[in-house]
Amino acid sequence: MERFVVAGGARLAGEVTVTGAKNSVLKLMAASLLAEGRTQLTAVPDILDVSIMSEVLRRLGCTVTRGERSVTIDVPAELKHEADYDLVRRMRASIAVLGPLVARCGEAKVALPGGDAIGSRGLDFHIAGLVKLGAHIESEHGYLIATAPRLTGAQVWLDFPSVGATENLLMASVLAKGTTTIDNAAREPDIVDLCDFLVAMGASIEGIGTSTLVVEGVERLTPVEHETLPDRIVAGTWAYAAALTRGDVYIRGGRPEHLEIALDKLAMAGAQVRADLDGFRVTMDGRPKSVDVVTLPYPGFPTDLQPMVLALNAVAEGTAMVTENVFEARWMFVNELTRLGADVRTDGHHAVVRGRERLSGAPVRAHDIRAGAALVLAGLVAEGVTEVADVHHIDRGYEGFVESLVALGADVRREDVEDELPF
Repeated sequence: MERFVVAGGARLAGEVTVTGAKNSVLKLMAASLLAEGRTQLTAVPDILDVSIMSEVLRRLGCTVTRGERSVTIDVPAELKHEADYDLVRRMRASIAVLGPLVARCGEAKVALPGGDAIGSRGLDFHIAGLVKLGAHIESEHGYLIATAPRLTGAQVWLDFPSVGATENLLMASVLAKGTTTIDNAAREPDIVDLCDFLVAMGASIEGIGTSTLVVEGVERLTPVEHETLPDRIVAGTWAYAAALTRGDVYIRGGRPEHLEIALDKLAMAGAQVRADLDGFRVTMDGRPKSVDVVTLPYPGFPTDLQPMVLALNAVAEGTAMVTENVFEARWMFVNELTRLGADVRTDGHHAVVRGRERLSGAPVRAHDIRAGAALVLAGLVAEGVTEVADVHHIDRGYEGFVESLVALGADVRREDVEDELPF
């Protein structure tokens, strides 16, 4: 067990480089199962979730080799089809192997997933879509068991533009017989990256980047080399870190076109945002102004940056309302933020934040990846010392988080935690 010890009073300044997107690379790794042979992914972040997904693929029979910023996956002709609970429970993205395994093997047995504690994220959309494609699915002893001699194209409507369901249905349909149409599909950049990867492998997909994806099934795919797109949530985290600490940070590799609303909110808060061909720079000279935010599926404000905007509003001038429309349990973060002295009141989907000049350091606990990162950033603007426990969550999504903060001028260190008393 480890924690981060954060000394308050830092002003972040300098340059940070954004690596490949966590939410993209994990699905690209799953999609590699669709083609026998060697697939190589580059611009891969060195994070815990990539290690977990690597082990998921190894147990399915693949040879997975990690290089510097790369993953090479050798997929055998005969795959195993069971993803074990001990790995899937640690990372929800493991469910992404369901679609490829059914498409490739005609069967899949995947443990019901775990992951971040940020609310109900049922698999109903995944299951209903795969059933439309001809799969027979049962839930038994904590596993989803899917069988289909060969999937068949169908018209699928998603009641909500679920990213995970869109990805699973895409990966299942590329080898299905006939045409599949996915309506109300998610439009995140990660979906576009997955589509580009599948097309390079030989898939036929129309409507990429729109809410209607039309997939014409093919007989086989071939392995390719693919560069993962930059992580927009990591880029957004550094952008909000700069504004929160009244700093000046250049985010190399960040793509502002993937963060339009999030960066517009920073500009409304008083930050200067300047983009160029290699990234963008965020500068905040004074105390930020409060900004109202409503989280929505892409291209709306990302739910994954909601903890960061809460932390920003906690020290901003004025009062703001933040509305969470994607994951209801993200308010678990509020309890930790109030331990740092923030004035936040929640009511249903809404949180009212009254800004204070400064927070106060205290022991807090990370419940998920983004909440953990936001607590560290809040600690940077708190008087005294903030200790953030359960930082393994942060390690799942941020490469070298402490090292990057230190390079930008923060006083943050990682330390071991002694076993807690058994009472």
